[in-house]
Amino acid sequence: MSKPEIQLPEHIHPLADQERFTFACHPGVSCFTECCRDLELALSPYDVLRLSRELGIASREFLDRYAIIERETEDVFPRVYLGMLDDGRTSCPFISGQGCRVYRGRPAPCRTYPLGRGAWQDKTGRPQAFYVVQREAHCRGFDQAVEQGVEQWIAGQDLAEYYQANDLLMPLLHHAKLQQGCRPSALQQDLFLATLYQLDDFRSNNPDLRGLTDLQLLRYAVDRLIEQFFDERGTNS
Repeated sequence: MSKPEIQLPEHIHPLADQERFTFACHPGVSCFTECCRDLELALSPYDVLRLSRELGIASREFLDRYAIIERETEDVFPRVYLGMLDDGRTSCPFISGQGCRVYRGRPAPCRTYPLGRGAWQDKTGRPQAFYVVQREAHCRGFDQAVEQGVEQWIAGQDLAEYYQANDLLMPLLHHAKLQQGCRPSALQQDLFLATLYQLDDFRSNNPDLRGLTDLQLLRYAVDRLIEQFFDERGTNS
């Protein structure tokens, strides 16, 4: 798959290789925490794992307490979103006057902003990515005289592992049989959620996997689902 052709809104600026941008966010910025309100936040399996760990609860409990799971007919797999507060501003449930209460476990979209990342697989199946800067009018972070580069931002926000985890999902989410019209059953959609969005349970229920790192576990889980969903011996054969 080649780099996708995407029409970007005017406030989104594609970044060339090695291009730098000026941005910083801290409590002294007048719009501090405003980006944590009036938003829709999709959660990846790795986001849920890290948030659950930061809160000291199981992923299953996190999904019950803090997540909204949507199953739209046009979607191949269910989508998981963070449930926002009903406070008139759809605020994040973890925001406070002092900032984020789960900062160490915050999701990838929160870490990435104001960057955006688009990822795809090349012809060899290797993940590729491009980056953009989202210059939203309300954000005063761009007034801060702190110059950043993409690699510097990724390192400073501890994003590398999040990006690796998201890229591990691509062989499943963009499997050739899905492009050919194959669709998982309701039971398979349940298995998708139970496996990828409850990785701690998946590890506990498979003693041989307990020594794996989070990324190794996620890769194994993805491979297992691909085999079960699309292998010639599976239910979609």
